[in-house]
This record gives sequence, structure tokens and C-alpha cells, in this order.
Amino acid sequence: MLTDPISDYLTRLRNANKAGHRVVNIPGSNLKRQITKILFDQGYILSYKFEENEVQGNIKIALKYDKFTKEPIIKKLQRVSKPGLRKYSNSSDLPRVLNGLGIAIISTSHGVMTSKQAQQENVGGEVLCYVY
Repeated sequence: MLTDPISDYLTRLRNANKAGHRVVNIPGSNLKRQITKILFDQGYILSYKFEENEVQGNIKIALKYDKFTKEPIIKKLQRVSKPGLRKYSNSSDLPRVLNGLGIAIISTSHGVMTSKQAQQENVGGEVLCYVY
């Protein structure tokens, strides 16, 4: 039993990146699917596919690497809000990751989005993770 499925998701991505894998399979949930869509839209992953089965389904993610240096595009995945200590932010205090070069993924009342989108919609929420 997992107590923090988002940390498990990020750890699987981090480990697959460090090992140089092209594809990683992750147990699915609605929140993980939304995070995956954000990572794809922001250009951190190559592609993704949602596979449905009886219980929860799987997410198959193709990781993205630099063409020349073969370095992973995702340099760091950092969990911010944890089950033991939740981190919330107002729309005016949303974090900027690496002076705007990275993204912060926020869970808001309007859905999961990046901090830039949350600022445009003037909503705050729980800061899930940083990606750069």
C-alpha cells in the first residue's frame, strides 16, 4: 500500500530517467494522468498512452532525451507538498521555478495546472511538485 502515489509517480520517472530507459509504466489515477498531460504539454516527455484495464489502468510514458548529448530533458523532479506537510499557495504567492525556466504543478479548484496558468486564472492551491 502506498501512502503517497504522487511521490511514487515522480520516483518512477526519476529512476527511469537516470537508468536511461525509453519507456516507463506507471499505475494510473486521474491525478497522475493530469500531471502526465502537463509534462507532455510543457515538452518534458516525448509521448504518453493511457492503458485501461479492470482496476485503475496504466500510464505508459516515453521519456525525452537530448539528441546530441543523450542527457534527459528532465533534470529534476521534486515533490513539494507531502502527506505529512501540505504546502498551499495563494494566487499572488505562486512559486517560480528557476526564475521561470522550470514549472511548478499546482492542484487547484479548477483542476491541475502549472503555476503560470494558475496565476493567469487567479487561483491558488496545493503545490504538488517542481519540474526542471
